[in-house]
Amino acid sequence: MPEPFRTQRQVEFADTDMAGMVHFANFFRYMEAAEVDFLHSRGLSVAMLRDGGQRIGLPRVAASCDFLQPARFEEILDVVVTIKNLGRKSVTYGFEFFKENIVIARGQITAVCCRVSADRIESVEIPPDIRKKLE
Repeated sequence: MPEPFRTQRQVEFADTDMAGMVHFANFFRYMEAAEVDFLHSRGLSVAMLRDGGQRIGLPRVAASCDFLQPARFEEILDVVVTIKNLGRKSVTYGFEFFKENIVIARGQITAVCCRVSADRIESVEIPPDIRKKLE
């Protein structure tokens, strides 16, 4: 599996609730943004156009997050992304959120490789060139 990928996210005011803490749902947006950063760093995306015009996507089929400590407006979060499992058709990413070197949340997302057309979406094996970039 590849080395952990690192990115950062600054908490915006709109991310917080009335208590001044990041609303839990926003951690799922943060994970998605970190996943996209990770994929872009490897020349990939969650939506790709292949030779011949075939669209390949990586839609999410599962997501979870455990919240350990709050994050607040303007704090900088360090996000570490790892691949926990690379299956035939799916990839599961792990996420750890740090604030000043303290883990404040852990989550994961599972995405399935799919062929996408105007009227259908079907799971397919991860193409070898994509798999190589994930490994």
